[in-house]
Amino acid sequence: MMDKKHLGDLLVDAGIITVKTLERALERQKGSGKRLGIVLEEMGVVTENELVEALSKQLDLKTVKDIVGHSFPRDLLDLVPDDIAVQKLVFPLSRKEGMLALAINDPFDKDTFDYIAKKTALKIIPVLASRDDIVAAVKKYYLREEAGMCNRQKVLVVDDSQSIATIIQVALQKEGYEVMVANDGLEGLKMALTHNPDLIICDSVMPRMDGFGLLRALRATPSFADTPMILLTSKATGEDEQRALEAGFLDFISKPVQPIRVVSRVKRAFELMDKFK
Repeated sequence: MMDKKHLGDLLVDAGIITVKTLERALERQKGSGKRLGIVLEEMGVVTENELVEALSKQLDLKTVKDIVGHSFPRDLLDLVPDDIAVQKLVFPLSRKEGMLALAINDPFDKDTFDYIAKKTALKIIPVLASRDDIVAAVKKYYLREEAGMCNRQKVLVVDDSQSIATIIQVALQKEGYEVMVANDGLEGLKMALTHNPDLIICDSVMPRMDGFGLLRALRATPSFADTPMILLTSKATGEDEQRALEAGFLDFISKPVQPIRVVSRVKRAFELMDKFK
């Protein structure tokens, strides 16, 4: 595996982006906690499929699509812990003759590959897949909700990043919460009005309606006047936190998202709401 810093050079060599575009992307990436590929996608200069195709050619790796269209035995899935599958976007495809074929989205994440290889005592064979394909597979095979838990507290997660939303989802589901996910502010508003969640976690910057717009829209509805909301943001200054709290958010979580921090803030939010009932 090559070092992550070479991703931009590979895309330039493949003719997908220019050197100037790479420089702009690297500048935009600083302090965001986002991978370079995601930044380039957000800039609209490269698609997920273009990234997978370019990396496949440059690194001579096989690719896989439509992972959810296949079935996988439980003992294979157990080779990769669910928190690793969610946070690192990897998915076990097959095991044969001391080797583990692993669907990956980031071919430069050597630490994760080494960890899984050591844990399983298997040689890792990386297979490139799109982020969306891996997220869909993780949701289907690692995030299946248990039946008979109708009275769980409901949390709505609103974030246009599927990987971040999935990290939060699996962390909260492990704690027994019922978790719903919306991919932008407008969809989040519709889901909130339909499902009446007990708590809402939303990103500050999203398509169609940002986190502050979602807060204002919900607060205008009497039944959501007291629904606790937690803001996710990549900006972690004191002024940003003050703005969030003054706007009406109960709490504020900075990115990159840490599952343990999300769980503790959600528990704290419900404890605070119980005190004021």
